[in-house]
Amino acid sequence: MKKITLTGMLFAAMLTFAACNNTKTEDSKEVAEEQNDAKLDDTKLEDDSEFAVAAADGGMLEVQLGELAQTNAASADVKKFGKDMATEHGKANEELKALAQQKNITLPMSVSDDKQKKIDDLSKKKGAEFDKDYISFMVDDHKEDISEFEEAASDAKDAEVKAWAAGKVPTLKHHLEMAQGIKDKMK
Repeated sequence: MKKITLTGMLFAAMLTFAACNNTKTEDSKEVAEEQNDAKLDDTKLEDDSEFAVAAADGGMLEVQLGELAQTNAASADVKKFGKDMATEHGKANEELKALAQQKNITLPMSVSDDKQKKIDDLSKKKGAEFDKDYISFMVDDHKEDISEFEEAASDAKDAEVKAWAAGKVPTLKHHLEMAQGIKDKMK
């Protein structure tokens, strides 16, 4: 009997060690989406939570890339733009965190694996190459953001989520104009 118990305990310890030793980390965005699906399934916030998770993921990307631009960019315009992105998206992220907490929406704690790849890619670049790629990405990214935020401003089920999204559209459009202006100057 002792052998069976000891063998069982040894097997359980091995499984526990193997589980704890798993170095693969889960994508924070996917974890947040799964948690929201579990607690918000069949509620009016289900679709709104998907928007909030994507907005948080994108906002964190903007902040990190903005900080990166301040160190890797050559152009003073790109450095200033990066600073503005880090500051303004940082404020929006804080507003979104407060709203999400109020609505019981789980947001990702870090950027998704997909966004991290973009950060890693740009972090390898410096000077004019960074400037060109960062600004080009900012133009494309803000076009996508505007589309997603306008959709949420129109279709979100929760009035406060809808209002928050609508309130960010003018700022995102301004960011796009700034990025496009810098991109045009670079040509």
